[in-house]
Amino acid sequence: MPAIWETIMVITLSPELETAISEAAQQRGLSPEGLALTVLRERFLGAVSALKPQDEWERGLLAAARNCGVSLPDSALSSEALYD
Repeated sequence: MPAIWETIMVITLSPELETAISEAAQQRGLSPEGLALTVLRERFLGAVSALKPQDEWERGLLAAARNCGVSLPDSALSSEALYD
């Protein structure tokens, strides 16, 4: 039987980050630790889609979405950039 290892990591948060995480967790009905683990897991292990579309519009939006791996800078979306 393989041994199961658990590692504990302590992360010190700034007061602003702690407040933001606590507020976001409360809105989602999660503990701050649970939200932080979920976000870290998604960021570093890949997102497992747990999204449940609420209506046909959301189903269509999720079906059309593709991860292109690139985020355009704000300057690329400005009207000035269209004429360069």
